[in-house]
Amino acid sequence: MTSSDCSKLIQRLLRDLGATENYTAFFPTVYAVQLSIDCPDRLRLVTKRIYPDVARRYNTNWRAVERNMRTLVSAAWENAPMGLSELAGFPLRRKPTNAQFLAILTGFCTQIIV
Repeated sequence: MTSSDCSKLIQRLLRDLGATENYTAFFPTVYAVQLSIDCPDRLRLVTKRIYPDVARRYNTNWRAVERNMRTLVSAAWENAPMGLSELAGFPLRRKPTNAQFLAILTGFCTQIIV
């Protein structure tokens, strides 16, 4: 699967969860998932190994990346909690953290890619 195909898959997943392009974090989240697919170890230290890279790419700071992603995760949780649980592969009892959300999307995409 090419990088472009991977990006399209992530974008479709986000849209299916109700997190659309009008959210500031839409494309930065796509990029963050791509980084996580390339190097899953990044998920252990999201604040140090994902947010700064995403912030550099989108010419902002890591705090804005975190805040905007939190808003996007909230939207996905409010719009499609069952869909998010399906992607996770287990029932979610509460809204996932940003790191958990990235891990869910990364895990799902990795299964599709392999």
